[in-house]
Amino acid sequence: MKRVLVTGSRGFIGSNLVLALKRQADIEIFEFDVDFPYSFLLEAINKADFIFHLAGINRPKSISEYETGNAGFTLKLLEEVERANKKPVIVFSSSIQAELENPYGTSKRKAEEILINWARRNDSVAVIYRLPNVFGKWCRPNYNSAVATFCHNIARGLDIEITDPERILRLVYVDDVVQEFIHLLNDQPSSGSYYREVKPVFEIKISSLVDLIKSFKESRKTLILPDFSDPFIKRLYATYVSYLPENEFAYSLTLRSDKRGELAELLKSSTFGQMFISRTRPGEVRGNHYHDSKVEKFMVIEGEALLKFRHILKDEIIQYRISGKEFKIIDIPPGYTHSIENVGHVDLIVLFWADEIFNPEGPDTYYFEVER
Repeated sequence: MKRVLVTGSRGFIGSNLVLALKRQADIEIFEFDVDFPYSFLLEAINKADFIFHLAGINRPKSISEYETGNAGFTLKLLEEVERANKKPVIVFSSSIQAELENPYGTSKRKAEEILINWARRNDSVAVIYRLPNVFGKWCRPNYNSAVATFCHNIARGLDIEITDPERILRLVYVDDVVQEFIHLLNDQPSSGSYYREVKPVFEIKISSLVDLIKSFKESRKTLILPDFSDPFIKRLYATYVSYLPENEFAYSLTLRSDKRGELAELLKSSTFGQMFISRTRPGEVRGNHYHDSKVEKFMVIEGEALLKFRHILKDEIIQYRISGKEFKIIDIPPGYTHSIENVGHVDLIVLFWADEIFNPEGPDTYYFEVER
């Protein structure tokens, strides 16, 4: 069994890492954060053979706290490790700002140097990650993450402040950081000190980032899904949704109603097409039209339906009787006029998929009765 200590365990990266470690087999986890008794740290050091050192200060009340919270705490941690005569593998979350001459960057660079000297002195392993901006669930908004702030405020209709819209942000996703750490846990390097990177790294202008997040909010109205084939958009959308107010997870759709029942569009995508759902009263019929190229699929969710098809150049009628209990999908080929009738005694619920978003200027939908 591996024994792992995570400092800064209640922070953004730490809480995500601890969650993932708990899903791993044969790992005992020790947590330490700023409000924990110091005795917790000493006990964990005596048992841990792997330390993820994530604790640090990035928004102090006074500049001096950079030194004490980053370089100072790292030095204290390593002194306790040496006092316990332990040689754990230590992974340190540094920052790309360690390359800069500012109080935060200087304190992180000093912490790196302290760790490298410890590894050399004790023939141990130190792995350092100079992380760019990290984004994902549970990051604190209006603190030190532009992504978290934008997601939180835009989700709530609050103002955001952009001082340099053309500035390029370099970003890594928290789950990618966590997976890199876990990979290192399972395939640790030999003794020495190493600088490593988390990949992929995404680059985006702040103005483009804001536009993307605003489009996520608007998608509840437009129903148009983002392009999830883009790995950055997929990660950013997951981040945005994690900042939704807890009383706003649900939202209503626009219903189109007539004597037959109701219909509502669900989701739209330029690559996927669209999905919609209908409720049809007993005895009512929908359809009686065909498409030249549009392809659809129907699935009865509840009730009893009779689907009728006729090749528009022929007279033969093809029938399918489908129940919601069957979980059966029906393909609607182009060139076949089709209808769907509720032949049951309760409302008929049908889920539809079309391979393109409905375009009222070119609907590719032509009225043509199945039975003539």
